[in-house]
Amino acid sequence: MAEVTLVEVAPRDGIQNEPTILDRAMKQALIGKLVAAGLRRIEVTSFVNPKRVPQMAGAGDLVSALRDDPAMAVAKPSLSALALNLRGAREAIAAGVDEVTYVVVASETFNQRNQGVPIAETLAQWRDVRAAAREAGCMTSLTIAAAFGCPFEGEVDPGRPAAIAAELAAADALPDEIALADTIGVAAPGDVTTRFALLREALPDLPLRAHFHNTRNTGLANAVTAIASGVTALDASVGGFGGCPFAPAATGNVPSEDLTYMLQRMGHLGGIDLDALIATGNWLGEQLGKQPPALLGRAGTFPGNLGKAA
Repeated sequence: MAEVTLVEVAPRDGIQNEPTILDRAMKQALIGKLVAAGLRRIEVTSFVNPKRVPQMAGAGDLVSALRDDPAMAVAKPSLSALALNLRGAREAIAAGVDEVTYVVVASETFNQRNQGVPIAETLAQWRDVRAAAREAGCMTSLTIAAAFGCPFEGEVDPGRPAAIAAELAAADALPDEIALADTIGVAAPGDVTTRFALLREALPDLPLRAHFHNTRNTGLANAVTAIASGVTALDASVGGFGGCPFAPAATGNVPSEDLTYMLQRMGHLGGIDLDALIATGNWLGEQLGKQPPALLGRAGTFPGNLGKAA
């Protein structure tokens, strides 16, 4: 079976919309638990305006602390950070991340709300972000957000993500990887098939990544469909926490433990301690004062959790 990489986004997307703000030590503890569970690609923070997203304040200090952590030096996870503009990307690079994830939104209204500028300006800045990241030896990943639907404009043209990708290709400004994000959790498997087929037609060789939210309980089905469509990296958030501060009703990401259970049984994923991941999701729920949306934390693994006969 094709190997799939799990990209853990709880330290960024998982907590960025939560009213409980975790301090740096708590964020570092979360990332440490994820690494101990076997995760090796983790989106640790975002370099955005802390006045707009206070949960992400101190991003540079967090990355520096992780770089000084002996456990990180041994495990060598790839630490990524999200940036919405050139300034944020430069700060992420200076802090020492391994990957820079940049975002453009598929709809004009949402891009203005999320980034504060038109799509054209976001794409123009991307070229400078890409150049700065490559000069520093960082991997680049570009996410097309709201690729399946916009909270303000409604349906998004299925060909819109591929059109953005084609524009990047024409400008010789492709990232190392491109992702489609269902930011508000409206996609169904057919939507996933259509959009990734069009994206693959525009970019025959570029690695593909998917970011799904489970808002309408379609996240796992969409993940399976994405794999069948050639996607090799899937985002997930331990505990199933997550949401976008600028997208109304954008609830949690696909839970890492639920997705891992499925992918392991399908033969797509190895190297992750599922029990440790479940424990981490439950721990994060305790810190946030919430029951994790993930189902595996309640149901447990199989067959390891079989009850005793009466």
